[in-house]
Amino acid sequence: MKQQSPSMDQWIREAKKQPNAQKIGMYLFHNGVVRATPKAEVREKQIGLPPVRKMLFSYDPDRVAEAVESTYALEGIYYVRAWLNSGLLEPGEDIMYVLIGGDIRPHVTAALDYLVGKLKSQCVTEEEISE
Repeated sequence: MKQQSPSMDQWIREAKKQPNAQKIGMYLFHNGVVRATPKAEVREKQIGLPPVRKMLFSYDPDRVAEAVESTYALEGIYYVRAWLNSGLLEPGEDIMYVLIGGDIRPHVTAALDYLVGKLKSQCVTEEEISE
C-alpha cells in the first residue's frame, strides 16, 4: 500500500541528535522517484517504448534491514536510514529515501552507492506498467 513520504528535514534533525553525530562531516540524501521514461530506454538505449504510466513497487523488509545494517560496516559510516514505498505508484512519486552520514565525502558517496545498489538489486521488485 502506498505510503506517505518522510520529511528529510525531520530525518536530518534526528540524525544530528544521535550520540555519534560529532563524528559525521557529511550527510547525503537519495530520493528515488518513478520515472516516465522506461528503464530499458534509459539503460539499454531502446527507442520508441511507450511511457511508464505506473509502477508496481514492493520490497522485502528483512532484506532492507540487512542492507542497512551491512552499510554500517563500511569505513567512516555512522548513520544510515532508508525508507521504501510500496504499491501502485505514478511518475513523480517517491520510491525510496536514503540518508547516509559519515566522516568524509568519499566514504559517504561510496556508502550511498553501495546501499542504493543493494536495495535496487536485492530488496525490491519493480514492474513498469505502460498501459
